[in-house]
Amino acid sequence: MTVYENWERLVRAALQREQLRSAGLRPGQSASGLAGAVPPSLGRTTNIDAILQAADEIEEEDPNAARILCEQAYTMAQNLDPSSEGRGVLQFKTGLMSVIKQKLAKKDGAAVNRQHDIEHLWKFYLNYKRRYRVEDIQKEQQKMRESGIFSGEVEARVLELKKVYSTLRALIDVLELLAEINVTDVTSRRILEEVKRIKKSDATLGGDLTAYNIVPLDAPSVTNAVGYFPEVRAAISAIGYSSDLPRIPVAFKVPDVRNADMFDLLEFVFGFQRDNIRNQRENVVLTLANAQSRLGLSAEVEPKIDEKAIKEVFGQVLDNYIKWCAYVGVRIAWNSPEAINKSRKIMLISLYFLIWGEAANVRFVPECLCYIFHHMAKELDAVLDQTEATQSKSCVSTDGSVSFLAEIITPIYETLAAEANSNNDGKAAHSAWRNYDDFNEFFWSPSCFHLSWPIKKDSSFLMKPRKWKRTGKSSFVEHRTYLHLFRSFHRLWIFLFLMFQGLTIIAFRKGNINLDTFKIVLSIGPAFFMLNFIECCLDALLLYGAYTTARAFALSRLIIRLFWFGFASVFIMYLYLKLLDERNHKNSDSTYFRIYVLILSVYAAIRMTFALMVKIPACHSISSGSDRWLFFQFFKWIYQERYFVGRGLYERTTDYARYVSFWLVIFACKFTFAYYLQIRPLVGPTNIIVDLHTLNYSWHDLVSKDNRNALTILSLWAPVFAVYLMDIHIWYTLLSAFVGGLIGARARLGEIRSIEMLQKRFESFPQAFVENLVSGQTRRLSQHRQYAQEPHDVSKSNAAIFSPFWNEIIKALREEDYINNREMDLLSMPSNSGSLRLVQWPLFLLSSKIPYAIELAGACEDTQLYLWNSISRDEYMAYAVQECYYNAKNVLQSIVDGEGRLWVERLFREINNSIQEDSLVVTVSLKKLQLVASRLNALTGLLTRNETPELARGAAKAVYDLYDVVTHDFLTPTLSEFFDTWNILAKARHEERLFSRILWPTNPELKEQIKRLHLLLTVKDSAANIPKNLEARRRLEFFTNSLFMRMPPARPVSEMIPFSVFTPYYSETVLYSLSELRVENEDGISTLFYLQKIFPDEWENFLERRGLGEATAESLQNSPTDTLELRFWASYRGQTLARTVRGMMYYRKALMLQSYLERRSVGGLEEGNYGSEFINTQGFELSSDSRAQADLKFTYVVSCQIYGQQKQKKAPEASDISLLMQRNEALRVAFIHIEETDGKAPKEYYSKLVKADVHGRDQEIYSVKLPGNPKLGEGKPENQNHAIIFTRGEAIQTIDMNQDNYLEEAMKMRNLLEEFKGDHGLRAPTILGLREHVFTGSVSSLAWFMSNQETSFVTLGQRVLAYPLKVRMHYGHPDVFDRLFHITRGGVSKASRVINISEDIYAGFNSTLRQGNITHHEYIQVGKGRDVGLNQIALFEGKVAGGNGEQILSRDVYRLGQLFDFFRMLSFFYTTVGYYVCTMMTVLTVYIFLYGRVYLALSGLDSAISLKAKMLGNTALDAALNAQFLVQIGVFTAVPMIMGFILELGLLKAIFSFVTMQLQLCAVFFTFSLGTRTHYFGRTILHGGAKYRATGRGFVVRHIKFAENYRLYSRSHFVKALEVALLLIVYIAYGYTKGGASTFILLTISSWFLVLSWLFAPYIFNPSGFEWQKTVEDFDDWTSWLLYKGGVGVKGEHSWESWWDEEQMHIQTLRGRILETILSLRFLIFQYGIVYKLQLTGDSTSLGVYGYSWIVLLGMVAIFKIFTFSPKKSSNFQLMLRFIQGITAIGLIVAIVLFVALTKLSVTDLFACVLAFVPTGWMILSLAIAWRGLVKSLGLWFSVREIARMYDAGMGMLIFCPLAFLSWFPFVSTFQSRLLFNQAFSRGLEISLILAGNKANVQT
Repeated sequence: MTVYENWERLVRAALQREQLRSAGLRPGQSASGLAGAVPPSLGRTTNIDAILQAADEIEEEDPNAARILCEQAYTMAQNLDPSSEGRGVLQFKTGLMSVIKQKLAKKDGAAVNRQHDIEHLWKFYLNYKRRYRVEDIQKEQQKMRESGIFSGEVEARVLELKKVYSTLRALIDVLELLAEINVTDVTSRRILEEVKRIKKSDATLGGDLTAYNIVPLDAPSVTNAVGYFPEVRAAISAIGYSSDLPRIPVAFKVPDVRNADMFDLLEFVFGFQRDNIRNQRENVVLTLANAQSRLGLSAEVEPKIDEKAIKEVFGQVLDNYIKWCAYVGVRIAWNSPEAINKSRKIMLISLYFLIWGEAANVRFVPECLCYIFHHMAKELDAVLDQTEATQSKSCVSTDGSVSFLAEIITPIYETLAAEANSNNDGKAAHSAWRNYDDFNEFFWSPSCFHLSWPIKKDSSFLMKPRKWKRTGKSSFVEHRTYLHLFRSFHRLWIFLFLMFQGLTIIAFRKGNINLDTFKIVLSIGPAFFMLNFIECCLDALLLYGAYTTARAFALSRLIIRLFWFGFASVFIMYLYLKLLDERNHKNSDSTYFRIYVLILSVYAAIRMTFALMVKIPACHSISSGSDRWLFFQFFKWIYQERYFVGRGLYERTTDYARYVSFWLVIFACKFTFAYYLQIRPLVGPTNIIVDLHTLNYSWHDLVSKDNRNALTILSLWAPVFAVYLMDIHIWYTLLSAFVGGLIGARARLGEIRSIEMLQKRFESFPQAFVENLVSGQTRRLSQHRQYAQEPHDVSKSNAAIFSPFWNEIIKALREEDYINNREMDLLSMPSNSGSLRLVQWPLFLLSSKIPYAIELAGACEDTQLYLWNSISRDEYMAYAVQECYYNAKNVLQSIVDGEGRLWVERLFREINNSIQEDSLVVTVSLKKLQLVASRLNALTGLLTRNETPELARGAAKAVYDLYDVVTHDFLTPTLSEFFDTWNILAKARHEERLFSRILWPTNPELKEQIKRLHLLLTVKDSAANIPKNLEARRRLEFFTNSLFMRMPPARPVSEMIPFSVFTPYYSETVLYSLSELRVENEDGISTLFYLQKIFPDEWENFLERRGLGEATAESLQNSPTDTLELRFWASYRGQTLARTVRGMMYYRKALMLQSYLERRSVGGLEEGNYGSEFINTQGFELSSDSRAQADLKFTYVVSCQIYGQQKQKKAPEASDISLLMQRNEALRVAFIHIEETDGKAPKEYYSKLVKADVHGRDQEIYSVKLPGNPKLGEGKPENQNHAIIFTRGEAIQTIDMNQDNYLEEAMKMRNLLEEFKGDHGLRAPTILGLREHVFTGSVSSLAWFMSNQETSFVTLGQRVLAYPLKVRMHYGHPDVFDRLFHITRGGVSKASRVINISEDIYAGFNSTLRQGNITHHEYIQVGKGRDVGLNQIALFEGKVAGGNGEQILSRDVYRLGQLFDFFRMLSFFYTTVGYYVCTMMTVLTVYIFLYGRVYLALSGLDSAISLKAKMLGNTALDAALNAQFLVQIGVFTAVPMIMGFILELGLLKAIFSFVTMQLQLCAVFFTFSLGTRTHYFGRTILHGGAKYRATGRGFVVRHIKFAENYRLYSRSHFVKALEVALLLIVYIAYGYTKGGASTFILLTISSWFLVLSWLFAPYIFNPSGFEWQKTVEDFDDWTSWLLYKGGVGVKGEHSWESWWDEEQMHIQTLRGRILETILSLRFLIFQYGIVYKLQLTGDSTSLGVYGYSWIVLLGMVAIFKIFTFSPKKSSNFQLMLRFIQGITAIGLIVAIVLFVALTKLSVTDLFACVLAFVPTGWMILSLAIAWRGLVKSLGLWFSVREIARMYDAGMGMLIFCPLAFLSWFPFVSTFQSRLLFNQAFSRGLEISLILAGNKANVQT
């Protein structure tokens, strides 16, 4: 190899991108070489990359022409950037020049005549055109455009034609540049004439090269069939420029390749961006075309858009605008829909889409878009009335240019950005800045029109926040307080409080219901009004910050309600006091009682009336009619505030009755339980305690004198009341599990839950499939063809339709490596489309049937009928026998000719006759049937292989052997003699011509029959274990089960609802690299090793599919293709973008298959491929017709927010994303492009959409400029928002990048989309909820717990939420949205910083508030990954809990809580934020109970009361604590799981799964998760701090260090667990219980379980958590971290000091400091109570004892300070410091000894002092942290930090010591591995450790 060749190779290798390696490209696609290395600064303005790509294409054909192209590319680069300032330009030009020099050097010294270059290139161009028949193709294309008929020849050459056009385009561009240098030259003149001709020739060469998304609107395309569909042509015609539109000035240029249309007019008038115009032009065309297609109109010669289609789209797009106009009281921009023509309607639709498409972040402000549209529509109306189009004044800038973005959107965006920047990255209070909702709600009032048009720049709306001056919030302020819980759901709390009050009164009255009891119960009246008055006060208090900007009506209502309930509270209280006074006078006439009852009755009647009118569906019409009277209107307004959203939140009467009944059952159970087991048992002890007056306290009592032992009663009732508030969720869980199970059973879920059930019912699958998943038109055509045939033929027809779909599903399972080749053969189903009238079933149903039938026949001693009855007992055996017989006949007839065929025909005629005469057992010898089968088997075995001369001879011999056996052994002697003496046969035998020649099978149908016959004869294994893979079984079982579930009928693909799939992506794993798969963790375990052990069968199937046999992972690296496939294999088993993309692209594959088999032609729906002689689906993915139909209905956009930055950095994620685009031609990637500008100008941001071009490079489709940085709020919704403009269709499925999909489920998508048209209540669905399957459950026990928990929620839980409760929201992905509904109402998520951290659920809130309807459907499923390690799960649950904490503060939850009817509000509360409230109450119950018990123990009251009262209400406490414990350990969480298991797996499997979960310590996991949710939920409401927590979503195969777990769980679990442990120890040490230790254990077992779970769960579920070596390393790491000094730039993971500082960051506000102070004061009870229990203090209760304890504490702090005094600060007196420390130590020891010897101080007292002072020290630490500014100013911060370090060291040692002790025992580590992982991986883990140890020994 020469130096130059080496140099070229190195240069090319350096410049090529990784994603353009040929291993990853589509078939026929080559790497793009130098073209892939063009810097962005050069590629944006020139076609250098296309020229270099053409050079690569023609390199082998003509190196000289390639050199000319390279030189021209270099010249263009030099002209653009002569000084090489752009990024990467210098390297590019250097490499390109080196390649050019190398090409010149290859001339072997021959001179290069550059004058001849142009002539040479011109000749090459002409030859290239002739070779590829470009002129002919141009003519053919012209004919196609004129006729509207698509060419099959062109269809087959799509990829080749695109490459040819691309190369010709580059050649002509270079020729034009060269020709312009010397225009006088003859060749140059010819070139320029050619260029001119081409530019006038309808842009043939540019049509397929011009970037387009789906429909090539900007240039004609000969390779895309979409534009030939009649509905698309009609839509394109509809947007054309009609004669009634005003003329556009000549100066406005319209591209020559298309005609002007109304979008050109809108661009001219309003200055929309060109790419926004292009994007929305396609969007409108597709929307209209799809609406037209659903009308089912016959295709016309010149198709036109029907008025119905336009009216439908018009109503959907502008529905929100019309409602907004009605709400704010303005007239819509047109008179009425009937008054405007089709063109005007399309113009208005287009205008709205263009505004929306360029609105950027303003899309989150939908009513602002209505305001903008309203005024622009009026402007447009004025323009349309003119003859000459004029530009809009509102969009004209000062320099005269027209720009909608600059003049309309940018000012609003800048205000949004200024407000967002003032939120201090989400740390500022929500009340301190305006979020998206505040801006939007400004337009809910008619006062918004004060902004005028164009919007006044100096308006308060656009005022940017300054230090002390800003625009206030709109109508709601998100103050951070728990009070929102009461305010938002005050009806619930008032109801619970009043019921508790009433039940308690009845209990104290001993259950006697009489008039006197009734009078006391009426005390709920004053309580009701007072509680409502408190709610009104909260309304007034929490509106602070919006008084100046809130609507006057809202403020008026607030004031009126405040005064009304204030007056009513006083008045009703006065009346009730008079009633009580009257009650005490027995001779009273009860006047006040009657007045009181009358007033309450009237008020209750009025409230009930308005409740019925507003909330009850049946009365809503009355309510609407009553608005005519001001009286009713006023009181309705007082009863319920009116917003633009939230109106009409009522359901159908039958639906209302269902969920009311549901809650009435819950109330009956809850209040019965509360009365008999919670309240009544406490009545007796309470009465006794109240009457006790001579109780002795063991401490100095400060608050309990003369208050009837109020604190004692409080400590008794508080835990019971806490459980009373919480346990309604328990009853909800139980009833919802029961109801969900019933609904699931009714929906036929779980009917097929095993492979055995699948086999038994397989015969019914084709009919069910045809009825549900085949379009009605196709079904009718099939039935029409079969009308004269028997039912058996109908089954055959159904099987023929079903088989291609079933086989594609099986192929997909094989491609995914869930099954092997043999299983694929056994599971595949014959086409059933041949001459055989018998239904042919998959072989796995018929396996072993023939051998068994032969055995039955051989043993038969009876008649033919008896034999057939024996065989028919097994239905599939009968099928196998018949098919084997007919196949054998057909095969033999097909492969022999002449005399042989005569023998076959006569043989089977004789056998058929004997069968008809029931004499088969006489005609043949059945005992010899086995011999015949063996000969036939030998023959078919040969015929299944490819023909060779040797095989042909062998086959001939096999046929002859078969003839011999049949003739002489099988047939009766009579028949045998006949065949022997048959002259024709005898002569052929004699001449050796009989069977001498075999007609080798070539017909695909015949080859299929031979292969099947061979398998029928040979397969003897049972089919019970096919397929082996559990995931394959699960998928097939669910799919076949779903065929019998109720679903809408499928429409033809051409008429289905179009949809998009939308996936947001940031920087997660796209595709595992080889290094990521091979790298080993500290245990020597690599990800690839892990996957091989977890999925051993799938690994073997992968090797078989690749034809690699027993190859190892290392050997695969020798082939780039195998390496790439290995990467994909591993990535498809992780939570990667590659897996998601593969799954979602199944939608396109399914649509292509369905369209191909329906045979959708350009002119309409033909009969199709169903019922043809032989259905061959091979190549359906290459059909341009099917691909175009699929593209018309399906779009997939992945929003890779930072893809542009990743490309610039050459990150591996960018190359992997590009690789995915290359492998999936329909995949589109949207990203944010940041344009760096020179000088001080701000950066420019663009929203771009790209796809892979024919060469595999990124091709930019659209580039829409943004007003600024789009990320103003939460990242994910902002990422979705910028890219949503590129979606298409009427539905949009939101898919996260950790999801998966399956081909068989994708086939049901068109059924699901029809649900939008179904009957699901009063309103059509706006969100369709889908079932999810969590595919990460097999990774570990934790993953299994999480999978089961998640599965129960996404199936049974959401099933009940949707029906009957009607409160299902959007909980994430993969729900399907009504796209047009949501994009006109704010999008598919909300994005305000922090408050919308759980962005997904707000889409559900928004949809519901805007009169949407959310349903749930379980006949279709989508895969989903979940977190698999404890730390990942904790971070995820922390994010969700924090998000729910923020939801409590939100206006959406407030409005839903206020506007739902009472019962629907209950459902909403307990299934959203209420779940976390009840979770927190579960933990708080433990605290309340233990602090109450500690109070009784330390005060001495428990023993005193027990001695006098004999009881303390343990029955009620037992009931309360048992309920709390069951919630704590997840029993009630498991109830829906168990019900789901029973329903879908069966009772035995359900019991087994539940027991297995318990053995794997799921109770510990659920208890730990309880703490996680409680901590993050509570902290968020108190201090904020909710944020997105990246979990990694990877495989957890590494050991987590002790220090890392400590950092993560110290404050959330460990501190709280140790506090509970301290309470328990104090309770045990000083408490009194009559039953002794057993009673202590029964009352505190749940608390001890909580302590142990919270302390040790992170280490129990930590891989290798009890391995001794790891434990030693963890200890070293922990001590290093603990002692490492912090500092600037030091992260918390490296230093305890930095971590400690980070842990305090959540306390930012004065309110937070005060709350922390109040909460910290609880620790004082320990020291205050324990010091009076010391033997040293005796029976003294003097307050001085407590004072002396503080002196001792201060002394201990001083001693600590002496011993921790920093040496750095005492360098001048080191010796003195050591002396003082020594004296202090000696003095301390002596003092303790003297105290013990001379006083009553005992060793027990010393331990008691620890219990007393440790909590006090922690309280001091907490106060110092809360007021750290003050502490720092006093110079005490260093001491505080050292005390904190000591506390953390102590807590760490308490946790670490048990771990170290258990690590001594090797069996503990082994048991843990079995606990955490499945058996195969545990074995692999141990082997890996051994190998690692051996390796270490060798190295040493």
